[in-house]
Parts: sequence; structure tokens; C-alpha cells
Amino acid sequence: MAENEKPVAVITGGGRGMGAAIARELAERGYRLALMSPSGSAAELADELGGVGLKGSAQNLADLEALVDAAVSRYGRIDAVVNHTGHPPKGDLLDITDEGWVLGNEMMVLNVVRMARLVTPLMLRQGKGAWVNITTFAAFEPSLKFPVSCAYRAAVGAYTKLYADRYAADNIRMNALLPGYIDSLDHKPETADAVPMKRVGTVEEIARTAAFLLSDDAGYITGQNIRVDGGITRHV
Repeated sequence: MAENEKPVAVITGGGRGMGAAIARELAERGYRLALMSPSGSAAELADELGGVGLKGSAQNLADLEALVDAAVSRYGRIDAVVNHTGHPPKGDLLDITDEGWVLGNEMMVLNVVRMARLVTPLMLRQGKGAWVNITTFAAFEPSLKFPVSCAYRAAVGAYTKLYADRYAADNIRMNALLPGYIDSLDHKPETADAVPMKRVGTVEEIARTAAFLLSDDAGYITGQNIRVDGGITRHV
């Protein structure tokens, strides 16, 4: 495949953890990359992988616009988007401030909505596109440990289905990937005991699943919330 024919993927939160692992996996599969993260680590990884990288936040519309503009200026197209963000405020349910809830909304819901507005017209012109929204296994089994995350990532699950239904006939797919306990964070040894597989997952396992969902091999999968959690969630 010629260089200018290779697919292009945009990843927010693409400098560390699951975002970085997804970037590396997609690069190995021939994707050209546009990465962004608040710390600047995405820009460093993009340099390593031959992509374009920016320092910016997924909760900032201007930064998202800059990321999309950089990808289009460099490559002329966007074939895949991975919406990945950091962790929102935590705390006891009623102790979380209005500012904390607003921040969670901007980090986890509005970033997906804004990226959809920015990139969907490109995908419509191309006749194809795929999205993966990284949420959490607790989106549909809420935990008081992560109230803001659970509330808003559940909203992303609903938006994922709405968007998928709206654009399925245009050959644009959107799915959500729900990680369980993953080694991108330091977990207590007893955490694995609660997981049927008796271990935490790896960022590489998340990356391979994301890559599959973006690929033509998943061409008939859309609107799904797919748990990659070692079996920890109980509903069927």
C-alpha cells in the first residue's frame, strides 16, 4: 500500500497508558497517526512513530479543532478516531462540586460530541469511518468509587448507540470499549482476586481490541459497548 493510501487515526489521550498502546498497535498495522495529550507525551510518541502530535486537552474545543486540522493538513483524511481521556474527579457522591461534574461532562461526553461534529463531515465525504470510545467496565454497573466517571461514561455509551444508528447507513461505525482493571494503573494485589481471570488486563489487550473494532474485520459491528474486563461485570 502506498504511503498516501494508508489509513489515518486520530487519538486523544494518546501519549500514555491505553492511548499510547493503541497508537503503537495502529502504527504497526499501517495507520498514520495524529496524537494529542495534555502532558506533551503524545507529541513525543508521535515523533517516534512518524506521526503528528500536539499538546492539548480533549476537554478543550480549540485543542480538538487543532488536532483535527493538523491531521487533515498532514494527511488529507481521517479514517479512525479513538476518544480516550484521563480520569475525572472522585469523591463521596454529594461532596463532588458542580465544577467537578462540569469537568467530567467536558472530559467524557462533550469531547466525543465535539469530535463527532468535527470529523463526521470528513468521513461522509470519504464514504467510510470508524470510532472507538474508551469508557469503563463500570459504566453499566455503577460504583460509588467512581461516581462522575460512571455517570458520564454511561452517557457516552448511549451517545455511541445514537451516533451508530444515525450514521450506520453511511458506512460510519461507532463502538465503545469498556476496559476493566488494566495495568495502565497501579492496582493493589487483591484487585485481581475480584476478576474471574484472576489477573488485571494489559494495555496491549485493550489496544488489540480497539484495533479490531476500527478494522474492516469488525465491519458489521456498530453501536456496541464491548467489555474487555476479564469477566468482572456480572450482567449478561
